[in-house]
Amino acid sequence: MPALVRAGTAQQWPQALAVPGGVARLSLGPAADRPVVHAGDIPVLVLGDAIEWTAIVGIPLAAPTGEAEVTVQATPTAPARRVAYRVAAKQYREQRLTVAPRTVDLAPEDLARHERERAHQQHVMATFSTPLPEELQMRQPVPGRRSSSFGLRRVFNGQARNPHSGMDIAAATGTPVAAPLAGRVIDVGDYFFNGGTVWLDHGGGLLSMYCHLSRMECQVGDVLRTGDAFCRVGATGRVTGPHLHWGVMLNRTMVDPALFLPA
Repeated sequence: MPALVRAGTAQQWPQALAVPGGVARLSLGPAADRPVVHAGDIPVLVLGDAIEWTAIVGIPLAAPTGEAEVTVQATPTAPARRVAYRVAAKQYREQRLTVAPRTVDLAPEDLARHERERAHQQHVMATFSTPLPEELQMRQPVPGRRSSSFGLRRVFNGQARNPHSGMDIAAATGTPVAAPLAGRVIDVGDYFFNGGTVWLDHGGGLLSMYCHLSRMECQVGDVLRTGDAFCRVGATGRVTGPHLHWGVMLNRTMVDPALFLPA
């Protein structure tokens, strides 16, 4: 089993943490051309050069502990080989929240809306584009305290729901949100749970999302540089107060944004 790529004298991004909701950095060795890597049938980001290629693999929050694997092909039509790695256990805390009852026990029309929106966002999350990102270190999109950490087991009005799949940053309504990395706007919408939402595509299946926004000052197709402001913090959707919900996705898997940030 190959070991995770270890950081040398320079910090590597994202940080390797092979746990549910984390990231595995898998050494693929040298090759003349960029290998093709899949987790199941989902393409995986591969960076590097002919001397050393590395697969950057997002691990689902629901992933079991123990052995996992990706498949590697020298070309899209070449035979595949398995590259295995181990997922270690991680215990996430529980968070209990009180929100508007209609956002927990959905009326039929709200449930139908949510299902339509979920189908649309599944399409957005399948984006895998080129060029690939030139760097993976990100900047925090708004200043402020991280008010709710990634992976919290959430209980709304006494009912258990999916774990928290992003980072919440406490900020006042109207605070500008800046792109943490260069990217292209691929979705702008107002959704039942997420409220005002923007998705950015950074290339190679690396996406980021911004939720509960009060204003979206961008449109699909806009190209952003790192630090460009493109939306504003709000309290829309299912929230208890104004803040930014920031999510980062690799190979259609939400992973901990903290792994992309300096300490």
